[in-house]
Amino acid sequence: MSSSTSKSYTVPATQTAAIVAERGGSIVVKTDHPVKSQAQLAPGECLVKLHCTSVCHTDLHAAFGDWPLEAETPLIGGHEGVGEIVAIGEHTTESPVKIGDRVGIKWLADSCLNCEQCRKGREQNCDQAKLSGFTVDGTFSQYVVSYVRHVTPIPDGFDSNAAASILCAGLTVYRALKYSQTSPGDWVVLPGAGGGLGHLAVQYAKYMGLRVIAIDTGAEKKELCQGLGADLWIDFKESKDIVADIKRATGGDGAHSAVVTAASGAGYQQAIEYLRKGGTLMAVGLPGKATLDASIFFTVFKSISILGSYVGNRQDAREALDIAARGGVKCHYAVRKLGDLQDIYEELKKGTISGRVVVDMTKE
Repeated sequence: MSSSTSKSYTVPATQTAAIVAERGGSIVVKTDHPVKSQAQLAPGECLVKLHCTSVCHTDLHAAFGDWPLEAETPLIGGHEGVGEIVAIGEHTTESPVKIGDRVGIKWLADSCLNCEQCRKGREQNCDQAKLSGFTVDGTFSQYVVSYVRHVTPIPDGFDSNAAASILCAGLTVYRALKYSQTSPGDWVVLPGAGGGLGHLAVQYAKYMGLRVIAIDTGAEKKELCQGLGADLWIDFKESKDIVADIKRATGGDGAHSAVVTAASGAGYQQAIEYLRKGGTLMAVGLPGKATLDASIFFTVFKSISILGSYVGNRQDAREALDIAARGGVKCHYAVRKLGDLQDIYEELKKGTISGRVVVDMTKE
């Protein structure tokens, strides 16, 4: 389709955006950052006026540059945005979306859709992948350029603030659980269960009929996880033996799977010990420099599977959103302003945020 439509929008020349000028630098909020006009959009590109965007631990890594992969700078971070398409590039053909549609922008902004990885449903592993807030500008701005093939339609009636975190946090844990080789009634361990990804993982796991062991620390996160239906809570600062606690709760055999969302190496190290024979470790969290230290002997002897699970594809995103829109999953979030972003990053570093933070992009 082309950009012609009965609905039209006035796009300003400038906007407010939160920018990290260089690796490890602080965030500067600018009110005069340029906005691409409709004429400047390439075929396949669309301009989205954002309603809101969630904040992810990945945004912190991108800004501070502590991953083996470095983000492009200057950087506009963010990759969990919801907004309305206000323009589409000329000569865009067979667009699955139109001007006026409410859509979500994910970590995976675009991929070729034609390579082996894309054809096999691993679009996120495409060599030509563009990553929102990492290799292309993200959602910490009032307008963002995205791609018609990869924006995700938001179900009618689903609140934008509630939908934002599903686009990465929800999508990521949903896919990990989907491929965790578990069946209803199985036990799954969720280290980091009270965090942004973890509290959604608790809910998706319960939706799938799994029994949940939530691991985290603090009274607020305990209350959150238990309120979401976790079958067992373990405070890692209070437990004297996490492995023994898990085995005791699971009849001595251990858990069927562990989905590790924590952005540190510690959550991975015990998994081989507390997983039962034939269990599956789903590696999700992305610590910058930590290594996976697992006993090769017991990994083989117990027939343990270790699978890396990296965000999700377009179909996973639709499934994750559909479950949430129908009430199967609810994101617990606090709404802040874009000017609070530096403070939010500091809170993420300290691990003091329960649930998720959503930035209202309609407020300065």
